[in-house]
Amino acid sequence: MSSSGSTPSPSAEPELPLFVLLVGEDHPKSCTGRRLLRRGLARPIPARTSRSSRAIVLDPHADRPLSPDDRTEALRSGILAVDCSWNRLGERGRLPTLGDAVSRHAVRRRLPILLAANPQHFGRPTELNTVEALAAATFVLGRRTQAERLLEGFRGGPEFLLLNRDRLSAYAGAPDAVRVRDAERSLFG
Repeated sequence: MSSSGSTPSPSAEPELPLFVLLVGEDHPKSCTGRRLLRRGLARPIPARTSRSSRAIVLDPHADRPLSPDDRTEALRSGILAVDCSWNRLGERGRLPTLGDAVSRHAVRRRLPILLAANPQHFGRPTELNTVEALAAATFVLGRRTQAERLLEGFRGGPEFLLLNRDRLSAYAGAPDAVRVRDAERSLFG
């Protein structure tokens, strides 16, 4: 019996659920998190909510890097990017207080070292904007097509994948956080 075409193919991989917490420190027109929400590519998590999330929180100060080993948890609970200003983050030295929006039991991971391609931080290691961070996370977790779609229409979007092609491939090919750290050392010395 042939397929009617309305049933998804069994080989199609599910997309990773993506969430954005808007802190409101950036100019609304340049906020990539807001644009992802408007385009329906991520879902919002209000800063003050009674609903807790166990999503993997992208935290630049976490000890453990995101690795393909985190894929199962990401598929189950999603990935959360906190959209805040790098200038303010530098002053604070950590993410803003997330209140009830994120469970204190949430899994926190830093992204492996990558170079920004956005106009504000081009070429700077680790200073990615929100769309770059979520695209990097989806790529490392084996969802390259989702990463490409996230970056469409953003200044520096396609360049991000080109600029970081070897790094992203190395991180996505590493089985766990130990091997991701090894890849970082070999790529950045």
